[in-house]
Amino acid sequence: MFELATLASFTAVVLGLFLIPGPAVLLVFTRTAQGGRSVGIMTGLGIACGDFIHAMAAAVGLSTILMTSALAFNIVKLVGAAYLLWLGVQAFREKTGDAEAGPASPAITATQAFLQAVPAEVFNPKTALFFLAFMPQFVHPERGSVFVQFTVLGLIFVLLSALYSGLLVMCVRPLGHMLGRLAWLSRWKGKIVGTIFIGLGLKVAVQQH
Repeated sequence: MFELATLASFTAVVLGLFLIPGPAVLLVFTRTAQGGRSVGIMTGLGIACGDFIHAMAAAVGLSTILMTSALAFNIVKLVGAAYLLWLGVQAFREKTGDAEAGPASPAITATQAFLQAVPAEVFNPKTALFFLAFMPQFVHPERGSVFVQFTVLGLIFVLLSALYSGLLVMCVRPLGHMLGRLAWLSRWKGKIVGTIFIGLGLKVAVQQH
């Protein structure tokens, strides 16, 4: 169905895309620093699940609606922005423990990180539009079912996304340990994470079609 050169080109472009920092990368960084390796990994898996939903939407043509309908785009954009802003407010309200009494409990569990990462990625209109604008370049009707081709490419994207997120988590882990030893920074960690989420929400809100 796919030529090896086509799969290699698709993989290379996806990896190049991952090297450009975006909301997903920042979400993995902040969650890992906030809750540790397990939280970071589950955040990455949540993002990968969100990417899979986008891939399936593209396969059945739902992404076309986002490209052609300004109303649909704006609805998805505003929902995504509101969700990120809500995460930011929640982080701001996070209560920290007494540094002298020992480390505080994680502000978020691995399960919570996963469940929050999925909608954060699903409601990212930039991802939906990327799947519609980019993936069709590698889909050729004469080579078989278009739906199957979209699905295969989507699964490749999801696998690469999960692997890349895992690599980021391994790189951020030493930073998380360092932050844990800084009492003053631990007290401000929620405010820092909240600021990042609110900034991402505002960025999505002003994103143009």
